[in-house]
Amino acid sequence: MGRGPDRASKRGKKAEEGSGDGRIRLNRYLSNAGVASRREADELIKAGVVQVNGVIVTEMGTKVGPGDRVHYGGQRLSTEKKRYVLLNKPKDFITTTDDPRDRRTVMALIDDACTERLYPVGRLDRHTTGVLLMTNDGDLAKKLTHPSHGAEKIYYATLDKSVTKADLDKLVKGIDLEDGMAVADEASYVVGGTKKEVGLKLHMGRNRIVRRMFEAMGYEVVKLDRVVFAGLTKKDLPRGKWRHLTEKEVLFLSKRK
Repeated sequence: MGRGPDRASKRGKKAEEGSGDGRIRLNRYLSNAGVASRREADELIKAGVVQVNGVIVTEMGTKVGPGDRVHYGGQRLSTEKKRYVLLNKPKDFITTTDDPRDRRTVMALIDDACTERLYPVGRLDRHTTGVLLMTNDGDLAKKLTHPSHGAEKIYYATLDKSVTKADLDKLVKGIDLEDGMAVADEASYVVGGTKKEVGLKLHMGRNRIVRRMFEAMGYEVVKLDRVVFAGLTKKDLPRGKWRHLTEKEVLFLSKRK
């Protein structure tokens, strides 16, 4: 999974052609997206048929960056191949693209996955392990994290003491937290485990939701592992390792309502 000279040369070429902040000329963007040659792209821009962030652009030399929305012919353009990487996150890594305190982030674990810049879909806190999806498909990421869709998540939690059956029922009925009710779809003891080990299925995605639900009932979460996210599992994927999703898995995610 090393970078190799070809990848390094590609990155060097990109650095030479683009600006330091990742912005490139609009005509080059259109060319990279397969719309036209750069010279032809200039004519399209002059004709006023290209939009950037909803505004028609006719000025030559206009630059666009990774966060800009470029439309031509009624369609949004993209110069990047969509990538989908599944990571089995270990402890003590921050789920963010960068950290001002220079702590280790999950980006360091997928550095060799591809040349495209990926982003985490949702978050796992520093001490939580397990399934984390990384992608540059913004539409899919938005769908999977939007409250109205709610991707299914299954966690295995290890508590500091045995959990009563009554408290398992409370998790499903709902726990009143400071930011509203938190409800699990299912809660049960982990098969083959002790009563300190609980499996929890939920669709909610609020910050530290599992830990806060248990804390509200007087338990401390000693270990928390996400074993399923949107139907994806970490089966055969060692801790700290990653893999690309299969075409079948990508199709499954894209068809989710």
